[in-house]
Amino acid sequence: MASAINTVPGRKMSEGTVYPILFAISISHLLNDMIQSLLPAIYPILKATYSLDFGKIGLITLTLQVTASLLQPVVGLFTDRNPKPYSLPFGMCFSLAGLVLLARAPNFASILFAAAMVGIGSSVFHPESSRVARMASGGQHGLAQSLFQVGGNAGQALGPLLAAFIVIPGGQSSILWFTLAALLAITLLTHVGRWYKERQSLKKARKAAVAQSELSNRRVAWSLAVLVALVFSKHFYLASINSYYTFYLINKFHVSVQNAEMHLFVFLGAVAVGTIVGGPLGDRIGRKYVIWGSILGVLPFTLAMPYANLFWTGVLSVIIGLILASAFSAIVVYAQELVPGKVGMVSGMFFGFAFGVGGLGAAVLGQLADRTSIEFVYRVCAFLPAIGILTAFLPNLERQKAA
Repeated sequence: MASAINTVPGRKMSEGTVYPILFAISISHLLNDMIQSLLPAIYPILKATYSLDFGKIGLITLTLQVTASLLQPVVGLFTDRNPKPYSLPFGMCFSLAGLVLLARAPNFASILFAAAMVGIGSSVFHPESSRVARMASGGQHGLAQSLFQVGGNAGQALGPLLAAFIVIPGGQSSILWFTLAALLAITLLTHVGRWYKERQSLKKARKAAVAQSELSNRRVAWSLAVLVALVFSKHFYLASINSYYTFYLINKFHVSVQNAEMHLFVFLGAVAVGTIVGGPLGDRIGRKYVIWGSILGVLPFTLAMPYANLFWTGVLSVIIGLILASAFSAIVVYAQELVPGKVGMVSGMFFGFAFGVGGLGAAVLGQLADRTSIEFVYRVCAFLPAIGILTAFLPNLERQKAA
């Protein structure tokens, strides 16, 4: 049987994995997502300062995530055809401007505009940095994607922790300290952009990567639709944690804001650890199996968490973070293999959709929490991982390539 995806892994492997670039892009991802996760982490401060209800909290997240998501496929498609190495530091300048505005925001409208600026920075960062990770992978695409994404997950975990110890005691103006992180990211991304530009084999590598899939267009489209449904399941559930976990713990268990922020940090730390496993495991055993185990496998734990006490809520949140996080690296690389030669567009589409779902989820769940209760939100969201059963309809690309 002919291979389903005609690739040239041997040539890429011979180039070797460029770990300094992978680490630089991973650290930049950490800084980018730390800045992005800072906003949800300070929701308790914003809620008290501006007298916001849960609906307006959800609108802030919607603005951040939708702005980050809508431009990503467009940026990815454009840079597939016209690579722009220095777009990475340029995009981070938007995040820097958003931080400055957020620290000085006089009203709710200014907060929304600051969230949009941070979102624009992320929309430029993710498609091109995902391309750089693949370029530097040396053929170990899952490993490279995991190293790239674990930086983002670590940044998401650090945001609430730093908010608890810097912004909550120092007030909204102390957000200005985080501009140092943006400046460091601009420096690192300038170095990455220089490597990207000087890589003389870029055009040749891009041409070699444009392989033809022997799966029918209908089968590719159906597989992409399944992956989109799985990303919806994962990130809609994560929206309930990222935006409302602190409120859930405060309302149900009457813990302090700092205690709730620490629980969120532990959960996001577990997500960071889980992310690093998914990519290499997908390289080894096949990405379909990783996706299957990650999405559907987390269901028993999400169903149990709304009925657990504080201790077991913390334990279950760690287990959920570890298992659920392994999926996204595998999903992105699987999609890149389904549509070869469109790394930027595919990466932008899935990163963008993930952010958009997160924003939509935050807005919908905020409205639901206002009409019912935050505890009810978690009982409903517990069933989302059941969508993982759709993984059964994905083709096994590794088996078809080996046949």
